[in-house]
Amino acid sequence: MKRKFLIAAALAALSPLAAQAQVMSSGPVVGAGNTLLNISAEGKSVRQPDLAVFTAGVTTQGKTAGEALSDNAQRMTAVIAQLRKNGIAERDIQTSNLSVNPVYGQPRRLPDGSIEEREPVIVGYQATNQVSVRQRKLDQYGKVIDTLVAAGANQVNGPAFQIDAPDGAMDEARLAAMKTARARADLYARAAGLRVVRVLSISENAGWAPPQPQVMFARADMASAPKSSPVAAGELEMTVTVNVSYELAN
Repeated sequence: MKRKFLIAAALAALSPLAAQAQVMSSGPVVGAGNTLLNISAEGKSVRQPDLAVFTAGVTTQGKTAGEALSDNAQRMTAVIAQLRKNGIAERDIQTSNLSVNPVYGQPRRLPDGSIEEREPVIVGYQATNQVSVRQRKLDQYGKVIDTLVAAGANQVNGPAFQIDAPDGAMDEARLAAMKTARARADLYARAAGLRVVRVLSISENAGWAPPQPQVMFARADMASAPKSSPVAAGELEMTVTVNVSYELAN
C-alpha cells in the first residue's frame, strides 16, 4: 500500500513537468505533406512630427551649496515662468534633474613640472536644475528657445521630434508590412508550385526613426545664439517589421 502511494505521488509530481514540456514544444503545426514558410517583411509610413521634446535648465556656482542652490532657484523660477508665458502647459513641463555637486580645485603644478599630490580640495559648489519640455507648436520652437536664454537658461538640449498620437501611423505601417509579407509568400508558393493555405503565426518589431541629429545648444554658445533660432522638423519614418509563418500546400 505504501509503495502504491509513493508511485502515485511521483506521477503527480511529474505531471506538471510533462504538461509544461508539452506547452513549450508547441508551435506552428502544418498538415501532413504541407510546407512551413517563414517570411519577414517591413512596412513604413511617414508623418510630420507634431511634438518637440527638449530640456532647459540653469547651472550656477557658489562658495557654498546653499548659495549655489539659492541662486539657481531664483534663475530657474524665471525660466519656468517664461515657459508658461510662451504657452507651455503645466502637464508639458517636468523636472528631469536637480542636483548639487562640489567643485574641486585643480592640482598645482610644481616648478619641476610634476603635479602636486594632495587630497582634492572643494573650492565651491555647482547646482543644476533642468526640466523636460514638450513643445506642441513647432513653428514657435526657435522663439521659445530664444526667450528661455534671455530669461536665464544656460543649458538647452534638443529637440527630439515625436508624434503625439502615433497609433494611426503605426497601423498604416503594419498593414503595409502584412501586405508585403503576403505578396512575398504568394511569390514563394508559386515558385514552388504550391499555394498559401493559412497564416500560422504573426509577430512584430516596431519603432520610428528621428528625422535628423538633435539640435543642441551648449552653455558656451548661449550668448552668441542667433535670434529666432532656425529649426527644421523634417519627417518621421514609422517602421514595422512582421514575422509571419504560412502553411503551403499543393
